[in-house]
Amino acid sequence: MHPPSSAERAFRRRFLLLTGVWAVLVTAALAVPPLVLRDRLPDPVAMHWGLSGRPDRAYPYPVLFVFPLVWAVVSGGILAAAARGRAPLRRFRRVWLTAGLAWNAAWLLGTEVLVIGANLGRAAWTDAAPMTWQVVAMLAVSAAVGGLGWLAGWPGPDVRPAAAPPPPAMALAPRERPVWVSTVSARWLLALSLVLFAAALSLALAALLGRPGPLWGPAALLAIVAVAGLTLSSVAVRVTRDGLTIAFGPLRWPVRRVPLHRIERAWTDERSPAEVGGWGYRGLPGSATIMLRGGECLVIRYTTGGELAISVDDAATGAALLNAYVSAARPSGG
Repeated sequence: MHPPSSAERAFRRRFLLLTGVWAVLVTAALAVPPLVLRDRLPDPVAMHWGLSGRPDRAYPYPVLFVFPLVWAVVSGGILAAAARGRAPLRRFRRVWLTAGLAWNAAWLLGTEVLVIGANLGRAAWTDAAPMTWQVVAMLAVSAAVGGLGWLAGWPGPDVRPAAAPPPPAMALAPRERPVWVSTVSARWLLALSLVLFAAALSLALAALLGRPGPLWGPAALLAIVAVAGLTLSSVAVRVTRDGLTIAFGPLRWPVRRVPLHRIERAWTDERSPAEVGGWGYRGLPGSATIMLRGGECLVIRYTTGGELAISVDDAATGAALLNAYVSAARPSGG
């Protein structure tokens, strides 16, 4: 990758300055109201509302300073990531940084406003105003602000690393039909999925035993999320004379097959979850990434122009073998 130009260095300085100013302003916005309104708030203050909308849990007044503390930790981590290397110069990394700063600020500010507003002028925390639709509205506003943060990070340079040249096709002896296999797994996602499964089973059992409350709906939702997590917790990739095969999950099902005639070429690329929008299956059919860990990816280009990237180890060998089979399958024989 070429050294940053003077314009790129100037953009990086402006980006870090503006995000730093944003972090300071939000910190002040979170820290000042609890101080200014101290005499108009009960102690303890209501901090949790039940499904009925009434307050059901309170904490001592200093708990309100958790909001600026959380923001300091979150924004500090985001700014540290922004200050490291060339993150502000890569668009996909930059938009995730700005979206994270925007969404977290909106969520923390919105939550603090709701909590202080419900407690303001009340003699005791039990008198706090009810809260129902306000939470939904706050979450919607936070999501919208996060989207604006994403858009705010879009303008500017997009300095990409120099693309690695496609690996040469592997030399195959006559009648030789080697097979390449690589697997990758996300243990944290597997563990989380198992926890969700356990929670779903617990709720289902409670429903069967006649416990009160709507339990079947949450149990079904948790089970669906757990199945999706298990499916994307591991991937096995195979290259054979028939093309590319991708098997998902511990049971190696479902299976996706890409025949040779649909593949134009293969190569490797370094990608991170921030660049593709997170972990799991990202994107749309025809232009997607299966991301279970950042780093080396096997990338194929379809004959129709789309791309598929899969984060697997030893991707260069798989790409070279796939290129060999693609080359041998062409009518010209090369």
